[in-house]
Amino acid sequence: MSSSLHQPTEGQTPNAPPRHLMPPGTAPSARPAARGGGSAPGSDRPRSSLARVEPLAAAAGGHSARHAGHAAAAARAAASFAAQSKAGRRPRLARARLVSASAAEDPAPALLSAFVSGAAGIRELAPLDFDLPPGLEACEPAEVRGLARDGVRLMVSYRGDNRVEHARFHELDRFLRAGDLLVINTSGTLPAALAVTRADGTPLELHLSTHLPGDVWSVELRAPGEHGTLPYREGTLAGAALALPGGASARLLAPYAADRASERLEAPRLWLATLALPEPLLPYLARHGFPIRYGYVREQWPLDYYQTVYATEPGSAEMPSAGRAFTPELIAQLVARGVQIAPLLLHTGVGSLEEHEPPYEEQYRVPAETARLVNAARAEGRRVIAVGTTVVRALETVTEPDGTVHAGEGWTWLVVTPQRGVRAVDGLLTGLHEPRASHLAMLEAIAGRAHLQVAYDAALRERYLWHEFGDLHLILP
Repeated sequence: MSSSLHQPTEGQTPNAPPRHLMPPGTAPSARPAARGGGSAPGSDRPRSSLARVEPLAAAAGGHSARHAGHAAAAARAAASFAAQSKAGRRPRLARARLVSASAAEDPAPALLSAFVSGAAGIRELAPLDFDLPPGLEACEPAEVRGLARDGVRLMVSYRGDNRVEHARFHELDRFLRAGDLLVINTSGTLPAALAVTRADGTPLELHLSTHLPGDVWSVELRAPGEHGTLPYREGTLAGAALALPGGASARLLAPYAADRASERLEAPRLWLATLALPEPLLPYLARHGFPIRYGYVREQWPLDYYQTVYATEPGSAEMPSAGRAFTPELIAQLVARGVQIAPLLLHTGVGSLEEHEPPYEEQYRVPAETARLVNAARAEGRRVIAVGTTVVRALETVTEPDGTVHAGEGWTWLVVTPQRGVRAVDGLLTGLHEPRASHLAMLEAIAGRAHLQVAYDAALRERYLWHEFGDLHLILP
């Protein structure tokens, strides 16, 4: 059995996208909440305590029965999708709804074709390229390096005049002012990695990426390497059964490759899969899972190191790391200074550090109160600063071309590029991103290529640390 992490609002079709995300001429099955309406479930203000997976398991509310028909429906749809992609055809969105696999139609064609939007734009870009010395990759948490969470370095760059200043994160209040609005992502990190075994006895690692409609998962299979793990692409994997700890199992259905080059379907990185678990998802992962890590992190660290202090709802495969350095004391200091803080939710999937792919679709929720606060700040000329690229993606998903932000929830496949630009945010607090990473296209949309080059030259020269345990970059107007 498995557990769903997401619940629709009252009267909403499960997993339905907002109306403004649908192709023209399609009938919506859910609409964004009207401005001024009530907040979506789970949109309470953040609490200043470390979120943990196991205590939150009870709050997730039971688990759904696993139906054999779900797997069959997903397998048929995924196979059809893969065939269309391999033949060089762009899979069509049969109906603009993301529905449960128990419905009359298969979920995967609608779900998977959502990837296509924006991917071509990323491929046509040439995101910032540079040489990243291995010595600048943060391999352990700040606390292990003898620092407080908020003791990491902070580079502040001003895109208006290309100024760059250097500080520590606990000095953040020096660079913010009363009336600024920080928008944070309150998604908590799952211990989403599991030790698995193939039928032939091969030991592997399974990374759970995204829990999709129809109780289907996108997953990545990885093999042990000299440093961490590497994508596993050997042999015929479609239909493969994997033994998981505690008597659980997983079955790979078909490649998850909607917006990928068709030739990569023979050796995909992500797969559609079903899980058969002996208990609800969250307690199962609390018992058997561990945090996803990549080769630059040499040791396995406890889950607490991968949580932000304001996480309220578990669901991210990897930590929304831009907010990691916040502490309850620093948040209180900012609020006392007159800085506003508004929450939203976006559950992240696995990263694309090794492949530099466009981001996959992700589940989000923007509460009505957060939309109201963003609109008010913009109307009054105050700065809206996103804490992390996940916040930018969620906010831009529900923002009209004129900059009006609506409440909404569902799935986003938006890719923010310089060509598209940004409409809702004025600044961004983020980590330092790898060369050619697709996130750099979003940073370029906010700051411009010339300023981004200036900032990254400074970060390299001053030996800032990269990745989720590294230093931070605040981009301001």
